[in-house]
Amino acid sequence: MKNMLQKLADNSQIAIAGGIYEISQKLPKSKINIIESIRKNKHAPLITEIKFSSPSLGNIRKISDPVEIAKSMIEGGAIGLSILTQPHLFNGSPEYFQKIRKVVKVPLLMKDVIVDKIQIDAAKRIGADCILLIQSIFDKKLAKDIDEFISYSHRKGLMVLLESHTKKEFIKSVQTDADLLGINNRNLDTLEIDLKTTKNILKGKKERRIILSESGIESPKDIKFLHECGADAFLVGSNVMKSKDIKGRVKKLMLAI
Repeated sequence: MKNMLQKLADNSQIAIAGGIYEISQKLPKSKINIIESIRKNKHAPLITEIKFSSPSLGNIRKISDPVEIAKSMIEGGAIGLSILTQPHLFNGSPEYFQKIRKVVKVPLLMKDVIVDKIQIDAAKRIGADCILLIQSIFDKKLAKDIDEFISYSHRKGLMVLLESHTKKEFIKSVQTDADLLGINNRNLDTLEIDLKTTKNILKGKKERRIILSESGIESPKDIKFLHECGADAFLVGSNVMKSKDIKGRVKKLMLAI
């Protein structure tokens, strides 16, 4: 499945045109610093993701109460939540995010394909602590200047998780002022996954900022492997969302370290 990145960017433009990021309500973000939570965590620092569908898997879980899912994840030991706000292909919604924000205290990441500052404004209003930016979106000119997007996010009081997939992208991401650096084990153009992506990118690399390994994490063994590769924290989505016992699944992964 090629050119998925372009499709994801196009879907964001469709969502923007459809007005889903035009939000009047303003919610406060968490009082907890996600970076401090990761550094102080004695086990595997997990950010678990609430998404009901994905381009690679289709429907992951029947759409149900996102608040109950969020509570189960936190009870299992997740130190933060990633919540999809992109409606197309992911069945995400800023509304889900707002519902969760009103009842949980942990830091929340607004997970979307951000191509416009309108989405950053929405993140601020719905109470996000952090947003995701994707290096390849900017490299392929599907959005404007990445440094300006990061600076704008900081002025809004938002942290930035900047995601890369290749060594070249990672080197570029290191040169920015992003707060956290993500390594996506999934190629967003082909949707193929390889956990060795994290290993190859971090080989011989010393980076003081928090490094998250994302995508393809299925077991405690995967967590241990990625930790040994140099990842500080782990973003897990589909594996947890597919589970019949979300709390138990999160706990099992968390105790991998």
